[in-house]
Amino acid sequence: MDHSYEGRCWQLKYERDENIMAIGYLQVNVFADNLGQPVKGANLEITGLNTNISTTTNSSGKTDDIELITPEKKYSLHPQSEVKPYSTYNIKATKEGLQETVIQGIQILPDETSIQNIVMHSIDEVNNSTKIVDIPDHTLWGRHSPKIPESSIKLDEENTRALIECRVPPFIVLHDGIPTNINASNYVVEFPEYIKNVVSNQIYPTWPKESIKAKILTTVSFTMNRIYTNWYPSRGYPFTITSSSAYDQKFVQGRNVFKTINSLVDELFLEYITMSSLKQPLLALQNDGVKVNNLRWFNKWSSKDLGERDFSSINILKSFYGGDITLKQSEIIFDTPNCIYEYNFELGSCDEGLAKIQNKLNLISGSYSDIPKILKSNGKFMQDTKKSVEAFQNIFNLPITGVVDFATYYKILYIHNAITKMLQGI
Repeated sequence: MDHSYEGRCWQLKYERDENIMAIGYLQVNVFADNLGQPVKGANLEITGLNTNISTTTNSSGKTDDIELITPEKKYSLHPQSEVKPYSTYNIKATKEGLQETVIQGIQILPDETSIQNIVMHSIDEVNNSTKIVDIPDHTLWGRHSPKIPESSIKLDEENTRALIECRVPPFIVLHDGIPTNINASNYVVEFPEYIKNVVSNQIYPTWPKESIKAKILTTVSFTMNRIYTNWYPSRGYPFTITSSSAYDQKFVQGRNVFKTINSLVDELFLEYITMSSLKQPLLALQNDGVKVNNLRWFNKWSSKDLGERDFSSINILKSFYGGDITLKQSEIIFDTPNCIYEYNFELGSCDEGLAKIQNKLNLISGSYSDIPKILKSNGKFMQDTKKSVEAFQNIFNLPITGVVDFATYYKILYIHNAITKMLQGI
């Protein structure tokens, strides 16, 4: 993909019509090898449309939101092929002792923040040349293989190795290609991060909130059906799902996600679509509604229109899948023994479980120094705990409430585990 050529095309377009210019935002987070090691002082060069910005990361490995030029919002609100609804930018990240990393094609939309995580590896015999990640066009703009039709409900004879319970695992194994491509890489991806990546690939964050929620629920349901039915492992494959839009859902390793989608996934990733007569999650099939429009499949562009007409997410889903669908909440398998989320912790709370969270926050603050230490990990939620929680939420793009809700609890466990494994050399 020739981004410099694209930049010149955009410049000519803007010179002809300055009214199509808008502003979007980019936040960059840089880590060394894993999320347990934020990189302070990483040098970033951001290039694109009339842009050449140099900046560095703070002690938490992140930047402030960076303003960038985008096309107007209206281009992302209806199907069209004249003006790409987003602008693209490139980042080159360098830091002494770490592999130079280049991300090409980061997608920026108006009034939205794109979050780009960059994992830089230590330089060794394998990682001694520039690592390049090339993000392809969004599925609503570029060319991608349409989903191969299959049944939304898997029959009992197909489920001889189905799981007993419908539970969200902490990680899934993603195969980066079609199932039979033995040369494709397998990645271990945190379940919510997989959902954020797929949804950011498939709809625009400028759409109505209820439309975005509906899309998230279809993505979770499709993924949970693959997990519950043991679809690929039962057929001899060593992975959970593929990145292929023809077989599963489009996933792009290393791409940016959108902050609006990021926050909503943190709220919804345990909910899935099913029917009262079903135990399994619905394999929620979907299309764009323009290039492909299958009956009783989720139609992305029509879902946007329904959201603009104030339909709720469940009513949007019922308009495609039928009125007998319902939402259920799955349990989650934590990657940490004896961790069960029961209720929120907030100022004034007192609980033995809170003491464990306080200890985890203190460990995390060893890597993320902007998180203040909690003086007494005694299970009492005082002001120092509130400040620590707020700092954690700010760093990891959670709503800054000072309350340990489920999304915050889950992220604390995830980051704590990453740091623990780093310290153990795993």
